Amino acid sequence: MAETHEEPLGHDYDGIQEFDNPLPTWWLYMFYGCIVFAFVYVPYYHFGPGVLPEEAWAEDMTAWYAAHPPPELATSEELEEMAADPAFMAAGEATYRVRCVSCHAADGGGLVGPNLTDDFTVYGFERDEIMRVVYHGTKFGMLAWKNQLSLEEIYQVASYARSLRGRTPVKAKAAEGVAIETSKLP
Repeated sequence: MAETHEEPLGHDYDGIQEFDNPLPTWWLYMFYGCIVFAFVYVPYYHFGPGVLPEEAWAEDMTAWYAAHPPPELATSEELEEMAADPAFMAAGEATYRVRCVSCHAADGGGLVGPNLTDDFTVYGFERDEIMRVVYHGTKFGMLAWKNQLSLEEIYQVASYARSLRGRTPVKAKAAEGVAIETSKLP
């Protein structure tokens, strides 16, 4: 253990006096050990054969994505065929009532999220565009539902959300985005 000194250094600040005590020996060994470690680590990992953690992570993630490719999402035509089934749309409405009403309102008129009933769109009007927004989310507030809903549920709720277009909500949010071309409206 290091020898302590009872002689103050002469510094006095608000009644606090500083003594000239050495650092603990264990702390000095750790400090010098870190310096030695740095002299080995930097050349080996930054200039030698070592793989940095970021590079190892990138390689692991590339391998993981190769082994687990993202699912191939349905096309507009496939979604249109699915939407013809009343049970499919009823399931989409049930999911919408649980997951979507807090942002888009029960009648689709929009609260925090955009109005789904008007002839304007922020991210697209086609079935597959709506489904991609539900699946991936947006950078402006909508979360990605791909980790919380099954792919079937995403298809259902996206189809139901598209079916809200043209309805008259009780309290509609102001139009956002761009107007949908009248040739594309049903």
